[in-house]
Amino acid sequence: MSGFFGVTSKKDCVFDLFYGTDYHSHLGTRRGGMAVYGKSGFERAIHNIENAPFRTKFERDFDEMEGNYGIGCISDSEPQPLLVRSHLGNYAITTVGRINNLDELVQQAFRNGASHFLEMSGGNINATELVAALINRGSTIAEGMRLAQEAIDGSMSILVLTQEGIYAARDRMGRTPVIVGKKEGAYCVTFESFAYLNLGYTFEKSLGPGEIDRITPEGAEVLLPARDEMKICTFLWVYYGNPASTYEGLNVEEMRYHCGDALARRDNIEADGVAGLPDSGTAHAVGYANRSGIPLVRPFIKYTATWPRSFMPTNQKRRDLIAHMKLIPIRSLIENKRLLLIDDSLVRGTQMYGTTNFLFGSGAKEVHIRLACPPILYGCPYLNFSRSASEMELIARRKIAKLSGEHADITPYTDPDSPEYAAMLEEIRSELGFTSLRYHRLDDMIASTGLPSCKLCTYCWNGKK
Repeated sequence: MSGFFGVTSKKDCVFDLFYGTDYHSHLGTRRGGMAVYGKSGFERAIHNIENAPFRTKFERDFDEMEGNYGIGCISDSEPQPLLVRSHLGNYAITTVGRINNLDELVQQAFRNGASHFLEMSGGNINATELVAALINRGSTIAEGMRLAQEAIDGSMSILVLTQEGIYAARDRMGRTPVIVGKKEGAYCVTFESFAYLNLGYTFEKSLGPGEIDRITPEGAEVLLPARDEMKICTFLWVYYGNPASTYEGLNVEEMRYHCGDALARRDNIEADGVAGLPDSGTAHAVGYANRSGIPLVRPFIKYTATWPRSFMPTNQKRRDLIAHMKLIPIRSLIENKRLLLIDDSLVRGTQMYGTTNFLFGSGAKEVHIRLACPPILYGCPYLNFSRSASEMELIARRKIAKLSGEHADITPYTDPDSPEYAAMLEEIRSELGFTSLRYHRLDDMIASTGLPSCKLCTYCWNGKK
């Protein structure tokens, strides 16, 4: 994943830009970047943040940069923001999204006169550079952003920093959020709504799907109105969104309480304590405990000082190591206890298998697992929050292949009332050594958001685009 933050101010914007960007560090661990425009023109800094946090790497840049307009990003992939010189003028650009037809668009760009693209390590082309090339086909920045989004198969939200302000475009289907905040003499634009709260901004608006605005210190001017159709990623609330953020009027923490509540309503398990797998499972566990009456406990403590979110690294062994090392057991709360553990999701199963063994090894009598979303059956074609190279890495798909063959019809396994679904769950439970296993139902999860199902992307659970 990645996240971005932008500021347009009548005063120097670097303080707000620095801290607003840093508040997106939970969305990426590889690279960070900032670009500003001021009296000296454009300035930019990009650093590798794999071995040090954003603030540490950018402290010197914070002291040296100055400007009234700026954009920043935390990226788990390509270096950005990029500085671009074109017939549209000079600008800086940063993006959040995924391009599935990248090779096709590159070849199309060559046919239309592009001479080259810079190749990154590993042989890949910087997706943000390609977006800039697509934007440059337009006669204006706004038109170019529209053309880029129409050409991209996947999703793409964009910030473009110019001498006139920041052009902000939300993905055509609204899969990721773009939110505008305001305070006296300044406006900001952000992925995470909580990122501006401690900087003195208040909520102004959320861009709708496909909407393009120009942000200046005076306000947000709509250049292209929003489309009616929206498919925002439901996983924002279930997993990777920050608990303090609000999307489409729904706070992440509150939605997770609703999820846990709904899980408990359908459950009848007896346990000595309910625990959430930190951090994203914790709020789900609060909702479950409040509904069930089973005490909320913390049988392990997460050591967060140096360990990032475990879905970030590209190497599976590294992810598993992080998941293990950052959890410190409290044996007196585990030994001889029947524990119900709630996590946001189960992808490959390796981390949950390790956590279950960790609890049994610390003396747990029973470990019951509850998941805050349905079984993940499809890899996401829209966002880069999953590291799965193949759908057969997903534990649910592996079990379906075992039960019905690799090319089986998946549909029966999406129905929580079907015998196929029950068989899949038992296969997963048995392999991972859980005492019992239940997933959130899709209908209950959607109800937990309070949003119309037609507005939510649920592709990874039911394959429906």
